[in-house]
Amino acid sequence: MAIEELPESIGSLKKLKTLNAFYCASLARIPNSIVLLKCPKTPLANNSAMDYQTTDSEHVLKRSRPFGISDEVNNLRVNILPLTYNYQSFGQSSYSSYDLPRNVVITLSQGSLVTNMDFHPMQQILLLVGTNTGDVMVWEVSSGVRIALRKFKVWDLGTRSMALQASLANDYTASVNRVMWSPDGICFGVAYSKHLVHIYSYYGGDDIRNHLELEAHVGSVNDLAFSYPNNKQLCVVTCGEDMSINVWEAGTGLKTFRFEGEAPVYSICTHQKENVQFIISTATDGIINFWLYDCMGSRVELDAPGHASTVMAYSADGKRLFSCGTNKEGESYLVEWSDERGDVERTYHGLGKNSDRVVQFDTTKNRFLAAGDEFMVKFWDMDDDNLLTSTDADGGLPVSPCIRFNKEGNLLAVSTSDNSIKILANSDGIRLLRTVDNRPFDASGVTPGPIMKDSESMADVKPRIADESGDKSRIWKLTEINEPSQCYSIRLPDIITAPRVSRLIYSNSGRAILALSSNAVHKFWKWEASNENSQGKAAISVESRLWRPPDWNWMTNDTSDTNPEDAVPCFALSKNEAYIILASGGEIYMLNVITCEIKTTFMAPPPATTFLAFHPQDNDIIAIGMEDSTIHIYNVQVDEVKTKLKGHQKRITGLAFSNVLNVLVSSGADSQLCVWSTDGWEKQASKVLQMPPGRGAAPLADTRVQFHLDQIHLLVVHETQIAIYEAPELECLKQWVTREASGPITHATYSCDGQSIYVSFEDGSIGVLTASTLRFRCRINPDAYMPPNPSLRVYPLVIAAHPFEPNQFALGLTDGRVYVLEPSESEGKWGTSPPVENDAGPSTTSGATASEQPQR
Repeated sequence: MAIEELPESIGSLKKLKTLNAFYCASLARIPNSIVLLKCPKTPLANNSAMDYQTTDSEHVLKRSRPFGISDEVNNLRVNILPLTYNYQSFGQSSYSSYDLPRNVVITLSQGSLVTNMDFHPMQQILLLVGTNTGDVMVWEVSSGVRIALRKFKVWDLGTRSMALQASLANDYTASVNRVMWSPDGICFGVAYSKHLVHIYSYYGGDDIRNHLELEAHVGSVNDLAFSYPNNKQLCVVTCGEDMSINVWEAGTGLKTFRFEGEAPVYSICTHQKENVQFIISTATDGIINFWLYDCMGSRVELDAPGHASTVMAYSADGKRLFSCGTNKEGESYLVEWSDERGDVERTYHGLGKNSDRVVQFDTTKNRFLAAGDEFMVKFWDMDDDNLLTSTDADGGLPVSPCIRFNKEGNLLAVSTSDNSIKILANSDGIRLLRTVDNRPFDASGVTPGPIMKDSESMADVKPRIADESGDKSRIWKLTEINEPSQCYSIRLPDIITAPRVSRLIYSNSGRAILALSSNAVHKFWKWEASNENSQGKAAISVESRLWRPPDWNWMTNDTSDTNPEDAVPCFALSKNEAYIILASGGEIYMLNVITCEIKTTFMAPPPATTFLAFHPQDNDIIAIGMEDSTIHIYNVQVDEVKTKLKGHQKRITGLAFSNVLNVLVSSGADSQLCVWSTDGWEKQASKVLQMPPGRGAAPLADTRVQFHLDQIHLLVVHETQIAIYEAPELECLKQWVTREASGPITHATYSCDGQSIYVSFEDGSIGVLTASTLRFRCRINPDAYMPPNPSLRVYPLVIAAHPFEPNQFALGLTDGRVYVLEPSESEGKWGTSPPVENDAGPSTTSGATASEQPQR
């Protein structure tokens, strides 16, 4: 349906007072959606966002239902998040006030007034901080070390507006109004009080690089946020004193949308609901507006309580909307909004008056609210109007402190009056900090004394790594784990004997593990939420459950009547976890993860499929590696191969997309790497792996590829070596070669933080390498994680890393078993890296040697 065909009532919505009507009306704006509705005037009684009556004259377009799949399942677009997908239910009984982080475990001496903070979405011990002097810092809160600092500086002053140049000529300073990590944590944005937004690329540690400088607004840039309009390219949304909201492509800095308000825009919140992506803005005149990514103006206009300058935020599950604001009279309002009625559903009591700034607030665990107010942090249960509890964090807080939870809600950062930051933790947070840094935190519930550090001595210091400095460098030795008592491991429950595990992945949420066996059977282990595991994430200490479909038939791929042992099993999970694609020599299946029903099948052999990958920005696009060495770029929506890539000589064994470089890297059994542009699918580069002297590759040996978090460095895995390449030129930066005594490498993967590489060997051992140096630091022998069996040779074929816990990984074995491993609590992590000064390289007791010379 074209825009011109939309009824006038939709195109002219300005002050729509029902948010559900906004969502329904907005659905009609989405091109290519499964269901397109005209928005009627009368909703049904239950006010559901999709339950609107239609007449015969209204257009209702629906896709036909293949394979008898229900409308509910079939109407989920592949590239749009499902309405709800939780592995657990967040019931009230799951949490208590004891889950709140209230123990002060460390104090970070900041040196200047903190204005805003944000925890890294993946590495939850990294805290991004902005100050009133324009400084931007990254802290590792487990060690109390400031690992990176960037002072305010205009990168290209000569190209800036005369207004900005004049302002800086009088006063070359700017305050930070907002700092925010991108959803994947590979970059972050900074909004300044003078015109500018800086986007930095983050490569880990102190490696921060300038990416984009935007003169985003005239005057102060009051807020910024990240979004994926149309589920494609990452964008930055900004708002400012000039009464406007701008949307910029994060990669290029191109401005794609501009929205005009009627007062300075104070804050913005980006969100998606019912397949509708939108921006909520709040202005200093107390007006709240809802915008779509188009040029049709504000769709909803609401009055903020007390006409206050307000910040909006959703709960983590995206189901509940809250706001907190402070007006000119010093009155503050913390409220929950009703999606159905578009008005205030609940007002929370307990905020004080005469605040010196707008009260900051945050949400956590889909259950709690927190606000910095009256020299303390106050907490509310989302379902209770009254104050739940509060803490003064051992004193020293300003009237309205800045606060920020980490993603799991087990750490809380709070600013102090003396320009420091206190880190508060609950028992899980204390355990997290101990695991990461092996620090002696007190987990008994008694608040440890704050650990003060001198800010000047920590400037630009890298994180402390135990046993890697001073005299200890002379006695460094490889960590060997030989006994079950030296690590934690569990075998995932199973009730059938299966052949080898060919593919293994964690779900993107970290709450499940999926395996595909060589006999085409796929299995699904889930962790349920409990008192011991409030988030329901994969954990050693909590029992998992092997999920089976309601009909109790195991899910099995099509093998086209061929021997499944001769096929190459493969699967891939969409970024939103809504769909999984699988193949075991026959047709490709696309399953709805929620119901495990088949959405569609396609690409029947020959040739057979050998590798699968979703496009990172459009889940309708799938790269399919084939037995005949070609790569098919397939569009699910139109059921069509858009292009066929030819460049390999043997079957495809690996595919990896980079959404930073806009390339696809392929690897094949011919030991060749190829780089393809995703814009026009032309081949940009190719490189053949260099084999170690005197060692040729076995016929049809797999070569796997995986991008680092930075989306530039490429991990290449071959049975003879681990190598790091830089895309798109495919320059080999480092190479690590096995000794034949340890047997071939069977698989390898980055840890979720990109700092380690887990490698499995045919002798059953697991190696842990430091990713930046490819130095071997830990060896886990098979007796440490599985019972010995002299009559059967068993070893890992695949290894998968937990998406949020950098020290947890899973193994799929040749006998069908799946194990999950973590370091022991006393160790906290898998060994320590050899010092850089140690020129001998990794210890050869692991059965490996290393070569760190670039291979040309």
